[in-house]
Amino acid sequence: MENTAQDSRGDVSLEVVQAVAGVFHHFDLARELEGRGSLKCIYSTFPWKRLRREGIALEKVRTFPWVHTPQLLVGRMWGIPAGLNRDITSVMFRTFDHWVANTMPSCDVYVALSGSGVLSGRRAQERGAKYICDRGSSHIRYQDRIVGEEYKRWGIERVICDPRIIAREETEYEEADAIVVPSEFARRSFVEMGVPAEKVYKIPYGVRLERFRRTGEPMPDRFEVLFVGSVNLRKGVPYLLEGYRQLKHPRKRLRIVGSVAPEFRQILSGLPQEGVEFMGHVPQGQLPALFSSSHVMVLPSIEEGLALVQGQAMACGCPLISSDHTGGEDLFADGVEGFLTPIRSPQAIGARLQQLADDAPLRERMSEAAQERVRHIGGWYQYGESWSAFAQSLVGSAPAS
Repeated sequence: MENTAQDSRGDVSLEVVQAVAGVFHHFDLARELEGRGSLKCIYSTFPWKRLRREGIALEKVRTFPWVHTPQLLVGRMWGIPAGLNRDITSVMFRTFDHWVANTMPSCDVYVALSGSGVLSGRRAQERGAKYICDRGSSHIRYQDRIVGEEYKRWGIERVICDPRIIAREETEYEEADAIVVPSEFARRSFVEMGVPAEKVYKIPYGVRLERFRRTGEPMPDRFEVLFVGSVNLRKGVPYLLEGYRQLKHPRKRLRIVGSVAPEFRQILSGLPQEGVEFMGHVPQGQLPALFSSSHVMVLPSIEEGLALVQGQAMACGCPLISSDHTGGEDLFADGVEGFLTPIRSPQAIGARLQQLADDAPLRERMSEAAQERVRHIGGWYQYGESWSAFAQSLVGSAPAS
């Protein structure tokens, strides 16, 4: 049975503590909780210099940047061997979790990003709080299996999920009072992997509407296709390139925004690239113009919880072609604001691209429907409402058995 937190505002303001390695969607939640008087503090592995842009008061932000931040800086400048990088990541999660456990204040609800809450989750429960494991992707063993299968399909041997992190997360799944995921795809993966359905709740993400809105129109005599995300096998990029190759249009272009993973470069030369522009990393402030000037964005991911770029594209009037493993089904209806396709299906991608290229009225209807749908979602406000209602119901329920 599906569990989805409903929209309601509790009469009692709860005290909530959050912990996240980095930022992710946790600071969007923190802003909503702070506005409702519920945020006691949020812990992060990023320094205040990076976190100040998130809009949370300094006195409510606690940072432990001593492992994660140097890891990111060194990795960006010189690179870190994969095995060593996994070791550092394991140390980062353990030391961060230990620090939070030893410094966290009392609260009613403790929300930790998966991997961050083994010790601190126990500490919160010992003090009478409810502990929620927040997982932004599918079940970690499901993720390890399906992404691992993809790498094997392309002849690449690599560790997908560190066994130490898998062990940490499965401990959290077992011990948490509840698990929150952002999409029906992610929820199904937990049930498939044996987690009781009544323990897994779905709360879809929102969109920062003040940052993402339509700023222009696509060129009418061209057909512009867009991809935004990490350029790797997990994102299904080979199927996008093959599907795009099948598209027949005299003035077509595929713009790929995102950094190319090192292991992906070795197979890229064997993939079709005619009419494809690799743009590399693009600052977020430039994305609205790219979304607005594109006729469609394609996201053919093999696995992810709920890709935020989908809602961002919709807010800019850009229809979507998304795989059914992106959380897209929780954002839009197939055939209304975009199309859902099976994973690993360049034929389906190519057919939907052709349909949109040949039918300008359909593109316009989907563009308008996408903008209307995102306005209905209501930015991150609804996300905050759903979280507040869920936390209130969890605290008011009987203790987990």
